[in-house]
Amino acid sequence: MPEPGPSPMQSSLPAAAARFGAHGHGRGADATAAGRPRLPAVPGLPFPPRPQAPHTPETPQAAPADLPSPSAPPVPERGHGEALERIMAGPSGLGTASLHFAPRAEPAAPPARPDAAAAPAAPTQPTQPTPPVLPARPVLPSALARAAASALPELPHPAPAGAATAEGRPIPGLYHHPVPEPDPVRVAEVSRRIKRWAVDEVEAYPPEWEDQFDGFSVGRYMVACHPDAPTIEHLMVATRLMVAENVLDDCYCEDHGGSPVGLGGRLLLAHTALDPVHTTDEYAPAWAETLLSDAPRRSYRSAMQYFLQLATPSQADRYRHDMARLHMGYLAEAAWAQTDYVPQVAEYLAMRQFNNFRPCPTITDTVGGYELPADLHAQPAMQRVIALAGNATTIANDLYSYTKELNSPGKHLNLPVVIAEREGLSAKEAYLKAVEVHNDLMHAFETAAAELAASCPDPRVLRFLKGVATWVDGNHYWHMTNTYRYSLPDFW
Repeated sequence: MPEPGPSPMQSSLPAAAARFGAHGHGRGADATAAGRPRLPAVPGLPFPPRPQAPHTPETPQAAPADLPSPSAPPVPERGHGEALERIMAGPSGLGTASLHFAPRAEPAAPPARPDAAAAPAAPTQPTQPTPPVLPARPVLPSALARAAASALPELPHPAPAGAATAEGRPIPGLYHHPVPEPDPVRVAEVSRRIKRWAVDEVEAYPPEWEDQFDGFSVGRYMVACHPDAPTIEHLMVATRLMVAENVLDDCYCEDHGGSPVGLGGRLLLAHTALDPVHTTDEYAPAWAETLLSDAPRRSYRSAMQYFLQLATPSQADRYRHDMARLHMGYLAEAAWAQTDYVPQVAEYLAMRQFNNFRPCPTITDTVGGYELPADLHAQPAMQRVIALAGNATTIANDLYSYTKELNSPGKHLNLPVVIAEREGLSAKEAYLKAVEVHNDLMHAFETAAAELAASCPDPRVLRFLKGVATWVDGNHYWHMTNTYRYSLPDFW
């Protein structure tokens, strides 16, 4: 990629991280005043904050192998804020053309799967090849660069309350953004591949659960959340990890034999499929055998090894950290279940910051074929954006899964249930208040993202912010349209 912009795979410059400020709140103007050079790739963004059994891998079918970039939908009326529109449009300016959508050339076949026929004596970390660098493109004249950026979809208005779509309808009053229908060719291919992986390769689901697996619609879910994935295999990385997380949740915590009793031990051993144990030669084989002992561990192990083929070491460590957060949230909820404790609303929301979707949007750069460097990802301002994205999407899950959980055995904690019990409200009042909590979290997420884009207009930061925002919208789309799993309460 020609100067003046840094490549998306290039290690970040100290000045880029410094733009956040000591506590993640530095502004671009302050950085310039202090003598630090402004990054030239993106113009200054004056964003005002918002008020307030193993098988032989098959060769993929030829038809969907080389998939075109999904066509952009008609550009809707401009959204509610220039800041968010600019984030969703991605980086602009000279030298940033290659930061938008990566080429969609597909590999001839999926990566060779890890051999699961027998547990290795001591599994080793797979070699991590350098992820593909996006090809350089000629520098565009500024007018053409602006035209290219304006051709991308802008952030639309929130959908009107109760507006129906092809499937399902949004929760009335829920703040969200509509998304284009995911590419059906990609959906079909991801759905085909993930079912072969889940059923044949890691034996995650028995035949009697096939209807539930199909009803999960994970292919449509991941294509909606990652429209910029350069290849099907990049999408498959996210899809395998998503399925593995749900296999563990179902088998250890929820519908298919889950129990809070002994959960800590099971979670710890499953986590070692993501974060390998380094032990002695005498005991390594015994640990290795545990990785194939049940569906969650088989799924975690295989999904992680595929992930390592595309992720950098820092991206892999980031994911392990976020999965540890998720497992800690599972343990808190399990402890409350064992003591029959209904937490205060503030306690519940704290738990949901850990037991939430965070591991999914945090890998948006890996799935997009680039890297947000570790020093930029770790900045407090970026961590706040990622946390708020996870919190908002998880409360959306509470709302869409409300009736499903009420109809399940036992008592399921979700935000409307906790608000009703702790604040003495009716079921309807508590549910509507939970909608307000979700909306407040969404507004906080969008404001934090806009402020971060203004304070650090590094093109990798802007691309990552766009990826996280797209994931948030795709996640809502999947919940809204998955009528196999979810239905709305009769509160309107």
